[in-house]
Amino acid sequence: MPNTPPAATTPPVTAAFRFYEELNDFLAPQHRRREFEARCARAATVKHMIEALGVPHTEVELILVNGESVGFDHLLRDGDRISIYPRFETFDITPLLRVRPQPLRQTRFIADAHLGGLAHLLRLTGFDTLYDNGYDDPEIVAIAEREGRIALTRDRELLKRRTLTHGCFVHALKPEQQAAEIFTRLDLARSARPFSLCLECNAPLRPIDKALVAERVPPGVSDRQSRFSTCDRCRRVFWEGSHWRRMRQIVDRLLGNDA
Repeated sequence: MPNTPPAATTPPVTAAFRFYEELNDFLAPQHRRREFEARCARAATVKHMIEALGVPHTEVELILVNGESVGFDHLLRDGDRISIYPRFETFDITPLLRVRPQPLRQTRFIADAHLGGLAHLLRLTGFDTLYDNGYDDPEIVAIAEREGRIALTRDRELLKRRTLTHGCFVHALKPEQQAAEIFTRLDLARSARPFSLCLECNAPLRPIDKALVAERVPPGVSDRQSRFSTCDRCRRVFWEGSHWRRMRQIVDRLLGNDA
């Protein structure tokens, strides 16, 4: 039989990566805040390599390969230099290619099971936020995709799911710090509508005459208070008592009005 020549081996691609700002938090310590080389499979996309290095694709806003803006499906070549940037809050990059096809028209969220406190604070400031500690990861992704919601989580593997286009990894551990982080990253202060949503139901609140709620509030409240609002879904009644004043202080801190 004739000798069969050995199959040619395809050498891997080597590319240089540099991640910026908070994206470094996802990297191995030796790769943070510096350019480093990584070996990639042939026909690897830039999205595949970004996530292989530990960064969820939902955290990325702009990718430059050899100085040119590309999308997630760009195929890497040997010697490429890749710069990866997070969301930009301080300047406009609309002339460049962003990696998502379009921004969300409305800022709406869905929070995973570990972020109930954050969900309540986002509702407090008027942002439509779904939360249920019974949601599993596939359900969160499906709802986010179907309803155009930003997924909030501390699980980076959830953010790597292919069909999830908008998401934020929450770094802080305490609810108010988490809310401040999201407000800063997404520049939410200008679109906040405090006390417009029910903290329990996420449904809109509406003003209601005090005479209509006199029997639904504790004794003496209707005598001391003049303004009331209610949720038509759960029928809770809200007024500006001591609890409201504590919440107002949180809102002021988030909006930068506490100086």
